[in-house]
Amino acid sequence: NVPEGLLATVTVCLTLTAKRMAKKNCLVKNLEAVETLGSTSTICSDKTGTLTQNRMTVAHMWFDNQIHEADTTENQSGTSFDRSSATWAALARIAGLCNRAVFLAEQSNVPILKRDVAGDASESALLKCIELCCGSVNDMRDKHAKIAEIPFNSTNKYQLSIHKNANSEESKHLLVMKGAPGRILDRCSTIMIHGKEQPLDDEMKDAFQNAYVELGGLGERVLGFCHYFLPDDQFSEGFRFDTDEVNFPT
Repeated sequence: NVPEGLLATVTVCLTLTAKRMAKKNCLVKNLEAVETLGSTSTICSDKTGTLTQNRMTVAHMWFDNQIHEADTTENQSGTSFDRSSATWAALARIAGLCNRAVFLAEQSNVPILKRDVAGDASESALLKCIELCCGSVNDMRDKHAKIAEIPFNSTNKYQLSIHKNANSEESKHLLVMKGAPGRILDRCSTIMIHGKEQPLDDEMKDAFQNAYVELGGLGERVLGFCHYFLPDDQFSEGFRFDTDEVNFPT
């Protein structure tokens, strides 16, 4: 026979466990899940941000055909790459502009890495990285006013924005894009190496894929970045960019 108080006792125990988990920001919608979780020894998942605190940092960067370790120290004492590289400058500009994350107000005295950010975890990590390495992202955005944007979605797997180009010698409008490395690679015909664009041949595609596989093998979320200077003869000053009936390259 089953003791009369067993059901109530089990329910109370599961409820108390659920309350303890709630204090750690883990909401239990179904009490049976607590029992299942209690008997679990291993969880295999690619949803790292969901299972952890969803706080991400930039760990590695691939540019100039080399993997560089990112410096996430507040005083930037561990920089392991050449910040004067024109390729790095272009990459940082894309990461800062093609990014919707923003620092919350009144945090100028708070260390950059500890500031609260409104936005996606990946974009927040990029924002802090560029702020640390290159200075104010807000100033960068002010110099490159956003004109149009296509937000990230699971179908396209990329995010795109168009900005007024601060360097008019390049073009009046700058298109920047980030997303799944494969989607970005498919849209590119050139690659920047040591500040100069060169054809994206099979050798460089293989190098790109090898870096992608290596970083992915470390369990890191990998993003690709690209930019395009929109031709002035087709996209003149005041051109109306339509993100519904897309009238520009994507």
